[in-house]
Amino acid sequence: MNRIFSRVLALCAALCVLACAAPRADAAAPDPHAASAARQVLVMLRMPSPHFRPDGAYGGGYSDDGTRAARRRVARELAAAYGLRVVDDWPMPAIGIDCFVMEDTGSGPVDRLLDTLAHDPRVAWAQAIQDYHALGSGDPLLPVQPAAQLWQLKTLHRASTGRGVTVAVIDSGVDANHPDLAGQIKLRRNFVDAYPDASEAHGTAVAGIIAAREGNGLGIAGIAPDAKVMALRACWETAGPPARCNSFTLGKAINFALMNDVGIINMSLGGPKDKLLQALLDAALARGITLVGAADPALPDGGFPASHPGVIAVASDTQRAAPPGALRAPGTDVPASLPGARWGMVSGSSYAAAHVAGLAALILELQPGTAPPRLRADLAGGARVFPAALASGPGQAGSIDACAAIARAAGSCVCLCPSTTTTASLPSPRPR
Repeated sequence: MNRIFSRVLALCAALCVLACAAPRADAAAPDPHAASAARQVLVMLRMPSPHFRPDGAYGGGYSDDGTRAARRRVARELAAAYGLRVVDDWPMPAIGIDCFVMEDTGSGPVDRLLDTLAHDPRVAWAQAIQDYHALGSGDPLLPVQPAAQLWQLKTLHRASTGRGVTVAVIDSGVDANHPDLAGQIKLRRNFVDAYPDASEAHGTAVAGIIAAREGNGLGIAGIAPDAKVMALRACWETAGPPARCNSFTLGKAINFALMNDVGIINMSLGGPKDKLLQALLDAALARGITLVGAADPALPDGGFPASHPGVIAVASDTQRAAPPGALRAPGTDVPASLPGARWGMVSGSSYAAAHVAGLAALILELQPGTAPPRLRADLAGGARVFPAALASGPGQAGSIDACAAIARAAGSCVCLCPSTTTTASLPSPRPR
C-alpha cells in the first residue's frame, strides 16, 4: 500500500513538473520554408581533390582552392540553361562535391528537370531535396523508473564516462546554457539559413540524454557525462513534427562533422533515402566514425538513415516491432533536459538512439579507435530480451545489456557478474 501511495505521489509531482516543462505547441512558428522548397533541387558539381586538412576553426564554408569562381560560373550557366535560380551552395570536401541549391522557376515536373540535369556532363548528379523529421513524441508521458536504473548507470561510470570522446548531435538547436549542459557543448553551428539559431526542445533533450552533467545536484545524468557535444543545428522546430530537416541542411552538418574530428554522429531523425546523405555517411564510416540512427517505428526497415549499411539502428525498448538488426534502448518516459533550465519526460526512438550514442562514447573512452562494426558487435553482443521486447514476438531484438557491453570493452566485470551472464568468459581488453 505504501508503495502504491509513493507511486501516486511521484506521478502527481511529475505531472506538476511537466505542466511547466512541456513545450507549448501553439508557440511554434509555421513553416514558410516548405512551399519554396517543393520546387528546389540539389545540383552537385565536382571539386578538385583536397590537398589540405582544415584545422578546428574550419567552419564548413568555402575553401580557397582556386576553383570556386569556376564552379559558381558553371552553376549560373546551368541555371540559365534550365530555367533555374541559384539559391545557395555549400562545398562538401568530405565527398569531393560542391552542392548547389537551385529553384525551378517554371511549372513543369521536377522529375523531368532532374533527369535532364543528370545527363549534363557538367553535373556529378542532381536530386530532389528530401524532408526529414525527428522521431520522438512532443508530449510528456507518465513517469517510470529512470533508464539509469535499467543500465546501472552509476556503476558503468566507475569504468567509463566518455572522457575524450566528441559526439556530433545533428538535430534541432541545443540550449548550451541549460544547467545540465553548461560546459558540455564543444561548439554550436547553425546550418539552417532560413531560421535564426535557437534553443529547441528536441535537440536539447537528445544532447542532455547523451552528455548531461553528473553530480551537479540538478536534473539528470547523461549516459556519457564527460563526453563533449558538437551541437550541429540542421533541423528546425515548427508547429508540425518535433523537428524538420532536409537534404541540404543535413548534408552541411554531416560534412562539418566529418571535417572536425568527431567519434560519433547521432541522428535522431528519419526520412527517405538520399544520394547526397548516403555518400556522406559512407565517407564517415570509411573514416571510422560511429553512426547512430533512430529507427522509424512506422517503417519496416526503420527508414533512413537507420537502414543505411553501417549505421547502428536503434528502436525504443517498448516499440511493438523493430527493424531487422536494430538494437533496443530506453525510449519511453525518459527524463530529459528542455530549453530554459527545464526538464520533462520524452518518448520515442530519437531518445533511444541518444542512449546508444552515449553508450558508444563510454566504449570509445575504454577502447579509442574501435571500428564501427566492432563497436556495434560489442553493443549487440550484450542484448537481452526483456519483457517489453517479448511482446514484439519471435525474432525481435532484445534491449541492450549495457553492463555486458562495457564489460567487453573493459575486459573485466563491471556490474554484478551473476546478473550479466555474457561476461562469464570475457576476452582480454583489445589493444589500445
